[in-house]
Amino acid sequence: MVGVKPISNPPNRFEPLQREALEPSLRARIQLFEDNTHQILSRNDSPDLPFKWSVNPYRGCFHACAYCYARPSHEYWGFGAGTDFESKIVLKRRAATLLRQAFEKPSWKGELVVFSGNTDCYQPLEATFGLTRACLDVCAEYRNPVGIITKGVIPARDLDLFRQLHEWAWIRVYFSIAFADDETARLVEPQAPSIGARFEVMRMLSEAGIPTGISVAPIIPGLNDEAIPEILSRAKQAGAICATGSLLRLPGHVEQVFVERMREAFPHRISKILHRIREVRGGSLSDGEFFSRHHGRGTYWRCVEQLFELGRRRAGFEADELPVPQTFRRPTAQQSLFCEEESL
Repeated sequence: MVGVKPISNPPNRFEPLQREALEPSLRARIQLFEDNTHQILSRNDSPDLPFKWSVNPYRGCFHACAYCYARPSHEYWGFGAGTDFESKIVLKRRAATLLRQAFEKPSWKGELVVFSGNTDCYQPLEATFGLTRACLDVCAEYRNPVGIITKGVIPARDLDLFRQLHEWAWIRVYFSIAFADDETARLVEPQAPSIGARFEVMRMLSEAGIPTGISVAPIIPGLNDEAIPEILSRAKQAGAICATGSLLRLPGHVEQVFVERMREAFPHRISKILHRIREVRGGSLSDGEFFSRHHGRGTYWRCVEQLFELGRRRAGFEADELPVPQTFRRPTAQQSLFCEEESL
C-alpha cells in the first residue's frame, strides 16, 4: 500500500483515552473501511451555504490538504483529524442504491445535489471504485440537478454523464484551485493533482460544453492572496464561466494540523501567515460563526476582496445568479431502459 506522512493526529475529542508514542511514529498506510449507512443524502442546515443537499461517497481524503475543514468529521469514527484523515478512507459502496431509494421517496422534489459537501468525490480511489460515477448515473436517470466541487482530474472520465446531465437537467463543475504554482501547492496539498492538470481538465470539460467554475479556496492571507488574479485569469482562459472564493476556515483540530504543517513547510513565512490570518479574523485564527466564517474583516481583508473583484472583472467573469431549474422526474421502466440504451 501507499505510504503517506508519519502518523500524527491531534487528540480525538470523542475518545476518553489517548495514546502517547514512546518511539518515532511509523509512516501511515492507506487503509480502507466500509460505511454501511442507510442513507446517502446529507442535509445541510447552514444558512450561509447555497445548497441544502450533498452526497459524500467517501469519508476522509487522500489529497491531504493541510487546511481541509472536513478533518474533524473523521473524529466521529474514532479516527484522528491528522494523518488518519488522509490514510483511513471510508467507502460507501451502496451510495448509488441509497441515492436511488432517496429519489423514489415522494418527499424528494428534485433539489440541487452537491458532490461533495465534505471530502473530494474525485479523490484517487474513485478511479477504482467508481462510487461517484454510479451516483451521477442515477442523477442523470432522474434528471436531478448536480453541482460538483473537486481538485481531481478523474472528472474527464465522466464526460458522457456530464453531457447527459447538461442536456436533461443542470450541472456545474467547480474546480478548487487555491494556488498558481505547483511548488507552493505541493507543500499545502501534497497529494492533490497538479495545478496545470486541474486547469487542463477544466478546459476539456468547457470545450465539451460543460459549464465549469473556479473556486479560489481557501484564501490564506500572507500565502496565496497575491495569486488570486493569476488564478482567475487562467480559469477564464480554460473556459470557466463563474468564479467564487472564500477565506480559510480552521474549525476544531484543523487549526492544529494546519499550523504544524505550515510551520514545517514555510518556516520563514509562518509568522507572517499567522499574523495575517489573525488580522482578518479579529485576533483569532478561526471564526465559526455563520456568515462571517467565509469572510474576514478589517483593512487587509478589504484589500483582498478588492483584489478578487478586480481580478474577476478583468478576467471577464459575469455575475452567476441564474436559478437552478426544476428538471427532476422519476423514470418509468420504459424510460429507464431507453436511458440505458442512450448511454451505451
